[in-house]
Amino acid sequence: MIRTIKWLSVVSTIGMVFILIGGALVTKTDSGMGCGSSWPLCNGQLFPSEITPELIIEYSHRLVSTVIGVTVLSLAILSWKIIGHIREVKFLAFLSVFFLILQGLIGAAAVVWGQSDFVLALHFGISLVSFAAVFLLMLLIFEIDQKLDATSLFIKKVHRVEIYLLTVYTIIVVYTGALVRHVNANLVCPDWPFCFNDAPLLFSNYNFYQWIQMGHRFFAGILFIWTAIFFIKVFKHYRQSRVMYWGWLSTLFLIVAQVICGALIIFSQLNLWIALLHALFITCFFGNLSYFILLSNRSAKQEVIAPNIATSLEVETKH
Repeated sequence: MIRTIKWLSVVSTIGMVFILIGGALVTKTDSGMGCGSSWPLCNGQLFPSEITPELIIEYSHRLVSTVIGVTVLSLAILSWKIIGHIREVKFLAFLSVFFLILQGLIGAAAVVWGQSDFVLALHFGISLVSFAAVFLLMLLIFEIDQKLDATSLFIKKVHRVEIYLLTVYTIIVVYTGALVRHVNANLVCPDWPFCFNDAPLLFSNYNFYQWIQMGHRFFAGILFIWTAIFFIKVFKHYRQSRVMYWGWLSTLFLIVAQVICGALIIFSQLNLWIALLHALFITCFFGNLSYFILLSNRSAKQEVIAPNIATSLEVETKH
């Protein structure tokens, strides 16, 4: 049964990536209304008679989301029943299903009733949380036979807090990026890194859409710098830990790739493949952060348990 859960977790995790990329594809190709205002059917039909590129993209995204929704639900139920004794499993199982349903309902509401761009921008971030929960469930399942084991790692409190803050800040950056897509502000700035490189400080000339675009670039720039600085801290304090060193090295690589793709989107005039890579890199980046959230939580519990053990030993020694 454990082997079955492993395969189910891998399929669910890969499927969640396809859901995230598919959602980005729907947004970037303006295919959100490819099936009209009908949901879950497409133009009121199970098998649409009039086929358009937008319909194929939107309906394919719905089908993939439905299939993966079933696998995620199955994974959550089996994990709860079979390995629910492992800490974090029940919480992650609940999160994976709850946020997957939530992002589906937001998508359905947008089709049937319409939603503001500021609400729709939440969609990608909610899907990221669901992906992270499924991803962590997969890692916990593979930890059962010690194929992935980082239980001996201890992360200092000051670094744990910074990981928490960095993760929350990443959600904010993701939201601003999604907002750029939903308000069609991708190409409102012709240059990079500034909106107008020949007049970088003339902020008063920016319109609403340029402010959204430059706001996202500003937040993303801070995220890049913050990640690079934190990697230096990891190199200084945890270079002997393979999990911390290689984990944060890959995280740094992902944010560098994310920034490069962001610039190439402007230079290529919104090349679709580059835009999808942009979504993929931030998905993997957030997956890494979620893993370090898990490790940080374990370190916090170790910190609580250790003093209690020391106190007990001290009392026993006195007696």
